[in-house]
Amino acid sequence: MQSVLFDHEREARIGLPEAIFCEGKEPHVLTALLETCARDEAKPTLFTRLAPEFFVGVPEAVRAAYDYHELSRVAFTGCMPRKEKGSVAIVSAGTADGRVTWEAARTLEYLGIEAHVYEDNGVAGLWRLMSNFEKIAVAEVIIVVAGLDAALASVVGGLIGKPLFAVPTSVGYGVAAGGNSALSSMLASCASGIGVLNIDNGYGAACAAARVINLLNKVAE
Repeated sequence: MQSVLFDHEREARIGLPEAIFCEGKEPHVLTALLETCARDEAKPTLFTRLAPEFFVGVPEAVRAAYDYHELSRVAFTGCMPRKEKGSVAIVSAGTADGRVTWEAARTLEYLGIEAHVYEDNGVAGLWRLMSNFEKIAVAEVIIVVAGLDAALASVVGGLIGKPLFAVPTSVGYGVAAGGNSALSSMLASCASGIGVLNIDNGYGAACAAARVINLLNKVAE
């Protein structure tokens, strides 16, 4: 029988509560966690990589307690207090990057941070990015999500001077190599100061953005 030890002090240390990564957990353990966190007295908890085919088999009374988003595979019972200052723009190259894009968006929603999603801004049709440019540029933090050659990160990073976190995705044929080409492209970007996350890690990008937003709100106090 597996046991789960929560890091209850994490939010006090770093301003980010612990989340539950669902992949790899035994079904009975994951079901027990969902049941525990659905109780009225429990703090809102974020579940990531929660597969739709698993969630649909959870008892209906438990499922009813969660706000579940199938594309992102993210669930939570409630959100953290809303941050008064700061917003995040999440810019994706294509709808094929949707799982990662919306994992970031839903994580930010849970963390109480204003976020706006701009999909289909791939550089093969640069006019799409430029049509959203003014709205993207006003955000305090930008997350760029892209697969294939991941050139979008360099373009956005070269045009806008806000903190930018780039997430390579595993989207692409052949030499895209499950996101490794996108990762290498982002790491080798000629746009200075881009922070690069692991492949498909929308959750991590949201947490990186949240650290900036948390600092912005702390300074404003």
